[in-house]
Amino acid sequence: MEKTKKIIVTGGAGFIGSHLCERLIAAGHEVLCVDNFFTGRKANIGHLLAHQRFELIRHDITEPLVLNADEVYNLACPASPGHYQADPIHTMKTCVLGSINLLGLARRTGAKSLLASTSEVYGDPLVHPQPETYWGHVNCNGVRSCYDEGKRSAEALYFDYHRQHDIPIKVVRIFNTYGPRMRPDDGRVVSNFIVQALMDEPLTIYGDGQQTRSFCYVDDLVDGLMRMMASPREVVGPINLGNPGEFTMLELAHAVKRMTGSRSRIVHEPLPQDDPKRRQPDITRARAVLGWQPTVQLEQGLSRTIAHFDAQLTRGAGAAQLAAA
Repeated sequence: MEKTKKIIVTGGAGFIGSHLCERLIAAGHEVLCVDNFFTGRKANIGHLLAHQRFELIRHDITEPLVLNADEVYNLACPASPGHYQADPIHTMKTCVLGSINLLGLARRTGAKSLLASTSEVYGDPLVHPQPETYWGHVNCNGVRSCYDEGKRSAEALYFDYHRQHDIPIKVVRIFNTYGPRMRPDDGRVVSNFIVQALMDEPLTIYGDGQQTRSFCYVDDLVDGLMRMMASPREVVGPINLGNPGEFTMLELAHAVKRMTGSRSRIVHEPLPQDDPKRRQPDITRARAVLGWQPTVQLEQGLSRTIAHFDAQLTRGAGAAQLAAA
């Protein structure tokens, strides 16, 4: 049986973070969930609050964090354009100051620290699919740069602390992830389409709908995060975690309409600035190094996610109430 570890999860009340906390508790570890609740929700971790090996700390990682831990998962940062653009300066501070504070904690305690970076470091890619060796095509002063460049800066900090102070690090680049506990107001396409379809509202597609994304179900993603943390010390990354299946926005919209039985029509809006036209991970490295690849197919994952939102709507919550839940 694996030794019980003390594990910090920043952003632990968020969509991915709450699923990770759940899995770590199930594996027998002590979990310190750290969240400032900018986008995280107590409802996501409500079922864990009474557990003797779970603790919740309300804290913003832009401020120093004085704790002891064996491992740190750094998931703290708004991840959808609407949220990270709402306060772009704070988004950059979360990526940069937050990383410095957590790496300082790792240096003091000897903790292993994992950075949840993002496929956004590739920008609007000129290479397809995107391998970890690709340096990206990013607008460094556009409206998305607070997140794109923030995460690129965070990666630089992790590797510099590793080289200069021999801190054990892990860096993963997360591609589009979906599943239960997504915020319905986060502006990401899966939650947008599902909530709009369930309420028979128009499904909003930005641009012509031919831009593509690759969608990874949250259970697969959490498995990848835990495998990366458990990998040998010399495995530092970056490693892509995502589902290489590629779908256009129109394909996704029609799939959601069909699976919900929605009467929604599809409407088109202008494409936002710097929105990537294609996004697909090359997961060769994850397969070889971690023995990891996604197992949940899109329709299976969509079915679970639709059921999650449908249950909330059935209880009488509209979109605004869902966002606040």
